[in-house]
Amino acid sequence: MTTARPEGLSAYIAVTAAYWAFMLTDGALRMLVLLHFHTLGFSPVQLAYLFVLYEIAGVVTNLCAGWIAARFGLTSTLYAGIGLQVVALLALAQLDPAWAVGASVVFVMLVQGASGVAKDLAKMSSKSAVKLLAPTLDAGLFRWVALLTGSKNMVKGLGFLLGAALLGTVGFVGAVLGMAAVLAAILIAVLAFMPAGLPKGRKDAKFTEVFSKSSNVNWLSAARVVLFGARDVWFVVGIPIYFYAVLSDGTTDGNRTAFFLIGTFMAVWVILYGLVQANTPRILRAKTRPTAELITAAHGWAWALAVVPAVLALAALAANGPQNWLTLCVVAGLLVFGALFAVNSSLHSFLILSFTKAERVTMDVGFYYMANAAGRLIGTLASGLSYQIGGLPLMLGIAAGMVALSAVAVSFLTPEEQQAA
Repeated sequence: MTTARPEGLSAYIAVTAAYWAFMLTDGALRMLVLLHFHTLGFSPVQLAYLFVLYEIAGVVTNLCAGWIAARFGLTSTLYAGIGLQVVALLALAQLDPAWAVGASVVFVMLVQGASGVAKDLAKMSSKSAVKLLAPTLDAGLFRWVALLTGSKNMVKGLGFLLGAALLGTVGFVGAVLGMAAVLAAILIAVLAFMPAGLPKGRKDAKFTEVFSKSSNVNWLSAARVVLFGARDVWFVVGIPIYFYAVLSDGTTDGNRTAFFLIGTFMAVWVILYGLVQANTPRILRAKTRPTAELITAAHGWAWALAVVPAVLALAALAANGPQNWLTLCVVAGLLVFGALFAVNSSLHSFLILSFTKAERVTMDVGFYYMANAAGRLIGTLASGLSYQIGGLPLMLGIAAGMVALSAVAVSFLTPEEQQAA
């Protein structure tokens, strides 16, 4: 006799599958836009502008999405996020190469803004659902959120590789249209097969509830701002453009080779990052440790992370320009950064769900991911600007300073029982 799976597990599988599909296109789209417009002659600062509205939209969306989900239900925001991404992809296919640079930048910024709204609607819905569906025993919450987050990032890493591969084969328009068609089919499947049981929303939800009164939620959100700023200050523009300068000779074949190598590195980085995230509960022995110990661990892991970009910044200063040994150091160092960053990020994702209460989970998660988006916005702006002004040393030095600020913010977290006392 076969035992039926619990409804919570079925809903978790459906939410995770929808989130995977979304993040595959999100990763591919980022790489497509970055590399396509770099080959059209956009400067690092102009490339950063293409992602600015995406991140601004994330700040606003996450602030509102918690209330929207509380008011209309988690599935509504998940479906809206996937549907809006389909629309954004279709719109991006209408970009005309004959347009002036200014018009192209504005158009892509607007479309990226819509994609940012879509991503954060889907993300907030998925992460909030874990709090409601995860088992309570044997570090179940930590394991389920780590699995969702880690697997999502592995899929997004494949998206980076997919985006670079599609750009080098079928071209920009063919790639975005193909992704739109696949994502639309997945949306239809999720609409048809999503199990019942997720909250439907409550009519009396007030927008002011999104602002948390918990000092832990607020300090963790502050730490999240600078943690993700530290990643995106090099990830969004600087490192891909540095690798392009080192790898491409400017010919069509050279560009194609550079696209594949850059896409492969970004994909491997994100996949390994996701793999470490998924295994963080095992790395930290979360089953046998109380939340108070994990808070202390978060502080130590943050300081360990700060060392990596600091060392890389010093190496870049010593090299005084692109060098083979520097490129190898950067690749190795950023892989180490990714592993340490994954532990920090996974700890944060667990702690926010641990600190929040079930009745206001969408509010606190929305506020927390608003901080996450604010960090990405700061990192995106700093990425193009710092690389254009000071190259690798300045960019990596800023990353080190941001991680240090994250460690300081985490030091203010306290166990919930101490707060209650």
